[in-house]
Amino acid sequence: MKTPLVIKLGGAALECSNTLQQLFGAIEHYQATAKQGVILVHGGGYLVDELLTGLKLESVKKSGLRVTPKEQINYVTGALAGTANKLLQAEAIKAGVKSVGLSLADAGLTEVTQLDPELGHVGKAQPGDASAVQALLSLGITPIISSIGITADGELMNVNADQAAVAIAGAVDGDLVLLSDVSGVLDGKGHLIPALNSEQANALIDGKVITEGMIVKVLAALDAAQELGRPIQVASWRYVDKLNALLAGESVGTQFLPQAD
Repeated sequence: MKTPLVIKLGGAALECSNTLQQLFGAIEHYQATAKQGVILVHGGGYLVDELLTGLKLESVKKSGLRVTPKEQINYVTGALAGTANKLLQAEAIKAGVKSVGLSLADAGLTEVTQLDPELGHVGKAQPGDASAVQALLSLGITPIISSIGITADGELMNVNADQAAVAIAGAVDGDLVLLSDVSGVLDGKGHLIPALNSEQANALIDGKVITEGMIVKVLAALDAAQELGRPIQVASWRYVDKLNALLAGESVGTQFLPQAD
């Protein structure tokens, strides 16, 4: 089987059914023409925000990551592994894409540990056993994977979806595209930067050009490029007319390049 394509979808895209239909239509076309499996990894931050607000619980972020206390992890799990995952699967079914909803914990796909005790139930994912996911891909089924993981001690963990996608791409040795609500990395004048290596990206972070949640995305993309030994692209899901071009291998966002030896 050809190298699978891992697509990380930013949670805000779940608010737009039309965008999701365009995306799954592009995935269906891609799978039919490229004969290459697709894995969709997702977050769902806006759903978590809505739920916590409705429950009158505080939502705090630190360095772009959601602080997840013990008393909130069950709600976060329900929003991501439950509501968000099934909303995406419903859109996949409408578009004629066969799918299975999963989490990072299923069949040992990733190994998850606590990232930082100060963040609470926030995890870090490492590549695990991809045999079950590979079996699904061989059957023409698209895995839709939430960013909820479980540690070896059975603790639920909320994993940043960009970092989760990197771990999954490592597990399946796949290509990776990070889709978000931004076109890629912009310079100080608002222009798209077509390609970045680690040194250039770190300079932009130090210069406060790349800030907040985008830092997490950029660092995840750089890690993935280095680990996989191939360019990783960050692009937008907002421009649906570019999705087919993106899946066909064209660069429509910012490519992150592995560091030369």
